[in-house]
Amino acid sequence: MTLKKGCMMVRPKNRMRAGMRHIFLVAYVLILAGCTMGPDYQRPVVDQPDSFRYAAEDARDTSNLSWWRQFQDPVLDGLIHEALANNKNLRIAAANIEQAAAVLTQVRSPLFPQANYGGNAARQRVSELNAAPIPGYVSNPQNAFQVFAGATWEIDLWGRIQRLSESAQASLFATEEAHRGVILSLVASVANTYIQLRGLDEQLLIARNSMDSYGEAVKLFELQFKYGQVSRMTVEQARTRFETAAAMIPQFESQIAQAENALSILLGRNPGPIVRGRSLQELALPAVPSGLPSQLLERRPDVVQAEQNLIAANAQIGAAKALYFPTISLTGSYGQASEDLSDLFKGPARQWGYSGSVTGPIFTAGLVSGQVRQAEAARKAALLAYESSIQSAFADVENALVDRIKIAEQIQAQGRLVDAAREYARLARLQYKGGYVPYSTVLQAEEQLFPAELNYAQYNASLYASLINIYKAMGGGWVAEANKLTARPNEKGHNEMSK
Repeated sequence: MTLKKGCMMVRPKNRMRAGMRHIFLVAYVLILAGCTMGPDYQRPVVDQPDSFRYAAEDARDTSNLSWWRQFQDPVLDGLIHEALANNKNLRIAAANIEQAAAVLTQVRSPLFPQANYGGNAARQRVSELNAAPIPGYVSNPQNAFQVFAGATWEIDLWGRIQRLSESAQASLFATEEAHRGVILSLVASVANTYIQLRGLDEQLLIARNSMDSYGEAVKLFELQFKYGQVSRMTVEQARTRFETAAAMIPQFESQIAQAENALSILLGRNPGPIVRGRSLQELALPAVPSGLPSQLLERRPDVVQAEQNLIAANAQIGAAKALYFPTISLTGSYGQASEDLSDLFKGPARQWGYSGSVTGPIFTAGLVSGQVRQAEAARKAALLAYESSIQSAFADVENALVDRIKIAEQIQAQGRLVDAAREYARLARLQYKGGYVPYSTVLQAEEQLFPAELNYAQYNASLYASLINIYKAMGGGWVAEANKLTARPNEKGHNEMSK
């Protein structure tokens, strides 16, 4: 049997196929004629300085190098590698990237037709009491078997799904930048904590050496007091100096243990001791990295993350505005249905259908307009956060640069102070031995030398830390180099141990 339509003969088995082609053709035309709602993103104009006020004249382009290697301490290199492989916060950030990627896949899925399948089987008997008689050709109980496949597709005529996908993709990029930010902070924290630890080691050594030296003086004066050569006051003055140095040792030992525990956590270990490498005096001083304020917009992970959040918020405006317009959906199904399982896949059991639907809002009591205002307000907040992150980045770099300069000046002044205090103590001891001054003069001189040496060691550690903070503040391609070390080579062994 055929049906005549105009001058064409259309077979019944081709009617569904032809109809679906017409629907998809109409959908394609609608998509081409459609528009994407909401504003397209444009990077805001940022007021930025032309250069940093305290930029170093001898700065070098080391932004893309693994700067921690400039310390020339293999132990520090190994600690940073271990932290990048095992740090828990870094692994959490990596898992967040996987989660954001999965969200993007979910959000983008409505852009494509969704196919499904199903099947059912049923057997039913109806009551023959108090009812019309059942015709003889109708079996009781009855069987019903069905298998089918279907497809649905929401036509993104107004770009709602595209905007949601754009927002999800920007959120994914923001999560990746958050991961890079964790890397940046982690490397800087490991290096800073290690430098702090070596500085405390140096201060502890100064305190112990001073205590030993003061202890020898106490023994000498006690012997002299025994034979009446010095007064008891001289002995107690020497003991006061000895106990002052002794009281500093537990303080430094406590700080060292806390620094070791903090560094162990950064490495992904349980709290415990840390192996030492080169002493503070043996470490090489890294070069000052060069950079311009404009480069922070591309280098700093937190700035790039804030911009991606702004892009995501901007796209949400279009997704919200698209809710004012109707949603167009296409559905289609094809399957087989029969009372006998043996006839299920025969030609007469075939069934199919297709349809299109249009739904749109008329009155929502502010549901849609509220979402639009919410999205616009979120974009304002994201814009302010982006501008704030840029200003904070500029301030971080300026603070780190001026800190390095002023600490270097402090070290020079403190070095001169240590030299003067040592000479003062030497002359005081000579005059005391010659009987020209009382022992209190020697005590006064050495009381100035001890804290001066401690401060000098602390300033030296602070100088290394200031350079680390400059690299952290400027960001750079070294984050990508560090990211290559996050492959966690020991993860397989860790997983096998956890089974």
